[in-house]
Amino acid sequence: MISFVKKRINRLLFGYQLFKIKTMMNTIALVAHDNRKQDLIEWVEYNYKLLMDKKLVCTGTTGRLVREALEKHLGGKKIKAIELLKSGPLGGDQQLGAMIAEGKIDMVIFLWDPMEPQPHDVDVKALLRIAVMYNVPTANNRSTADFLITSKLYKTDYQPVLKDYSSYIKRNLK
Repeated sequence: MISFVKKRINRLLFGYQLFKIKTMMNTIALVAHDNRKQDLIEWVEYNYKLLMDKKLVCTGTTGRLVREALEKHLGGKKIKAIELLKSGPLGGDQQLGAMIAEGKIDMVIFLWDPMEPQPHDVDVKALLRIAVMYNVPTANNRSTADFLITSKLYKTDYQPVLKDYSSYIKRNLK
């Protein structure tokens, strides 16, 4: 019921909302470039107890690896709360950005590779821009991910304040 009300209010306030209505950090996006996938899997394995009651959204191969790591810690028990998107270069980053804009993502852990050029670099930049615009807590390295997941706000009702973009929407076009 809370989820329904949350979605309804967010729809009513679209474009004019000052904050998102949150019940808790329930949906976490996990993304990693190829050279950072092992770092993310190690982080997931270390923090699996804090992740088990969350819905996880992952891009492509990262999602498969996350699922395997979590199932290993649960003795082979199947994990259902992982939504797999397309691979980042095939549109997964854009799918995730759309989910952020719709208020469906509460936190993003995106371990990107600063040393390797990406064929979908513009998509990565767009995803990070949307995360910042909607004030979604975002970690791009393991240290920041550790700070986010151990924050006292991780298990509380947190309402991120959003910038009011209504003046942009109402601007005069010539």
